[in-house]
Amino acid sequence: MKVLVVGNGGREHALAWKLLQSQKIERVFCAPGNGGTATLAGCQNVDIAVDDFQGMAKLAKNEGVSLVVVGPEVPLAKGITDYLQAQGLVVFGPNKMGAQIEASKAWAKALMQEAGVPTANAAVFTDIVAAKSYLKSQGAPIVVKADGLAAGKGVIVAQTIAEAETALDAIFAGQFGSAGNFVVIEECLVGQEVSVLALTDGLTIRPLLPAQDHKRVGEGDTGENTGGMGAYAPAPVATSAMMARVQTEVLEPTIAALRGKGIDYRGVLYAGLMVAPDGEFKVLEFNCRFGDPETQVILPMLDTPLEDLLLACVQQRLGDMPPITWKNGASATVVAASGGYPGDYAKGKVITGLQAAEITGATVFHAGTKLQNSQVVSDGGRVLNVTAIGVDFKQALDRAYAGIAKIEFAGMYYRRDIGHRVMS
Repeated sequence: MKVLVVGNGGREHALAWKLLQSQKIERVFCAPGNGGTATLAGCQNVDIAVDDFQGMAKLAKNEGVSLVVVGPEVPLAKGITDYLQAQGLVVFGPNKMGAQIEASKAWAKALMQEAGVPTANAAVFTDIVAAKSYLKSQGAPIVVKADGLAAGKGVIVAQTIAEAETALDAIFAGQFGSAGNFVVIEECLVGQEVSVLALTDGLTIRPLLPAQDHKRVGEGDTGENTGGMGAYAPAPVATSAMMARVQTEVLEPTIAALRGKGIDYRGVLYAGLMVAPDGEFKVLEFNCRFGDPETQVILPMLDTPLEDLLLACVQQRLGDMPPITWKNGASATVVAASGGYPGDYAKGKVITGLQAAEITGATVFHAGTKLQNSQVVSDGGRVLNVTAIGVDFKQALDRAYAGIAKIEFAGMYYRRDIGHRVMS
């Protein structure tokens, strides 16, 4: 089999890496890929932008690609699956209608309410005066969300009404472009966030290992929100009893509600949950794709061949598959970021120590990197994910930190407390 992986982040490097562990996979193309996929045996980067659907189709047909796996949410929301399927290609990832579950928070909230999925109380606004009036009636803390895709930065947890009003001003002034045409204001839930990624063929849905990531840039989970500074799996807060409830109260009703709307949803359904101290949970949001950096800790633990699961989803035979099998132990990843991230940062910094990191037992998944004159250089905010597995969280985290200690580039920054909840 030849597989095309769409995207250029750590998630896509992890997908390509996992697929290439199989004897059935002859070659993986990454479009556009990064410095890590460029140096991965059996993988070939192709300079095609993620929204160049015509270019993707041409490559897949010319190379005899059996399966296209779409990593990021933006091409899914723009209809890459619909376009490629119309060209006769096999695609893992929901169609444009299904991708609304991430592309529109208001649409997803309505779906959850319709399906009876536990979620925060919320209201949707297109008018700033009405939105501010509602804010005052609710009080703080409160959450303000731009409705559309905003690269993970369109959610503001406001501790005061003034902070919430500032967030509304920014969204309605166009800070997030068309993502801010609608605004969702919802109650502020407290507890621990858990990421439950599940695979579905539109009829059957099966969860992967629950994971937790660290969204804040600073140690002690402080500072600005990021795309994720590190993660670990399986998350202990998501007990087997809780996961059984997530299956029946969240995953199955959501797939049924999508089906009820005539949406044939095949791909990843990713539920971001807030778990309260008493163990009760509510859905914060849904995503329509593999999480990043959660994928980088989930896939190393997966024993079932990944391509078997992906093909079962696209061929609508997931219900016939045996249970998904996992390695024992734990997995952790630590993100090496560019200095200044999530604000302005420099690119083009030469990265050293990558091989030394791998010798320690860690696996380095590249995110914001590129290959330039035979050197790997930084090319984004989140640059690398240094990942390791171990018999327990301590060993996994020790190995990940031993690996990241070998890596250097100018301005490199990483949190030194990833996994603090499972280590305390």
